[in-house]
Amino acid sequence: MDAEQGRRRYDSLRRMTQALETRAEIARAARRLFDSRGWADTTVREVAREAGVSVPTVYATYGNKIGLTRAVADSADLSADAPQMLAELEAAAADPERQLTAMAAYDRRLFERAGDIILLIREAGRSEPELATAYSDGRKRGDDTRVQVFSSWPSGTLRTGLDLQTAVDVYAAICNIDVYTTLTTERGWTPDRIEEWWGQALVRELLSHTRRA
Repeated sequence: MDAEQGRRRYDSLRRMTQALETRAEIARAARRLFDSRGWADTTVREVAREAGVSVPTVYATYGNKIGLTRAVADSADLSADAPQMLAELEAAAADPERQLTAMAAYDRRLFERAGDIILLIREAGRSEPELATAYSDGRKRGDDTRVQVFSSWPSGTLRTGLDLQTAVDVYAAICNIDVYTTLTTERGWTPDRIEEWWGQALVRELLSHTRRA
């Protein structure tokens, strides 16, 4: 095979790689502008200029501003490394305390790396039904994970008088973006300290005293 044939063989891979990088750069540019200007004040034209691409390229890639915002939200979920949490949950299948610690660590990563996007989606959702749905879908995925994990525990693991749905509600009341934001921005807590406190609080509030003894 000569050099020209070799280059042609990899042309499709090269194009795919370039397309993926373009998508990623557009999403990064959108996130920077959403953070600095706010969602409502950011236009597709400004995103295109920030990303160094044409306006038609942005529309062809993501459809519209809503589609672009959903893509940014998806990238936020990926940044928290859900596969890591899954591996930790599976490794600690017989240890509810460790599973709660793994879930708290995931939430810490999510809020630390993508809290700005979560807040942006929630705020934009006040005027855009599609984004309101995106936000509620994200919260539902979190609840579904907790239901699955808590349901796998033996009877008597949850604190006396605590049913499954209430346990999910208590978890959401402790580990959420507003608590994380308040503690980091107003109280000077580090993400490490928040994660440690969350783990302790979840064990205290969700697991039975008999189980913890």
